[in-house]
Amino acid sequence: MKKHLILLVLLACTLASGWAQVQKKVSILGDSYSTFKGYVQPDTNFVWYPADKNDVIKLEQTWWHQFINNYGYLLEVNNSFSGSTICNTGYRKEDYSDRSFITRMDKLGNPDIILIFGGTNDSWAKSPIGEYKYANWTDKELYSFRPAMAYLLDGIRKLYPRARTYFILNSELRSEINSSVYTICTHYEIPVINLYEIDKQRSHPSISGMKSISSQVQSFLEKEALNKELEEIKSELKAIKELLKEQKEVKK
Repeated sequence: MKKHLILLVLLACTLASGWAQVQKKVSILGDSYSTFKGYVQPDTNFVWYPADKNDVIKLEQTWWHQFINNYGYLLEVNNSFSGSTICNTGYRKEDYSDRSFITRMDKLGNPDIILIFGGTNDSWAKSPIGEYKYANWTDKELYSFRPAMAYLLDGIRKLYPRARTYFILNSELRSEINSSVYTICTHYEIPVINLYEIDKQRSHPSISGMKSISSQVQSFLEKEALNKELEEIKSELKAIKELLKEQKEVKK
């Protein structure tokens, strides 16, 4: 048991070091939580940060800059748009097809990692939920959250087949938004990073909240990498055991 524990500790250290050294390109598809003036693409997207009565006033304080900087990654594209919904229905039931996530999903460059941080405005705007549907979407259906969410993930997988995609789910959203995100992400095998205890000012992450988001995203990805490595080790150990067993049988 002690040997196994030492092995796990060494493995964790190796993974953390290796993860930081691999320079990957990260693209973000987000809403106001991921904006900062002068750092969204295209620059015609609406931004929220910096804003009055919120202490996030520097680029370095944003969750995504901290995450990318901590790992030495490169920002490919930050296509975030303040107030945007995943589906085409926005606030006051207005048509948001000019800014929705599904409209912008084909403009993320050539990333290795995609972080989708959305659903907040669909929840706040009380956009229609709709029904679960995973193919043959109509234009009308894309004005509801569930079909639009499925359309988004289906499109992301086809547009960026080499990228590893994660969905970041905000805290304090409507339960039907949360359950829908989990159901649809499970269908497309997209991991969900479910945020918790995010400090906010004016309903948006503060400096403390941004730091917490970055930390939670990092922890999730590192844990995933560790689990993957452990599974590979288990598979190798199993193969060695089988080989030893075969050699033992041959000696008999």
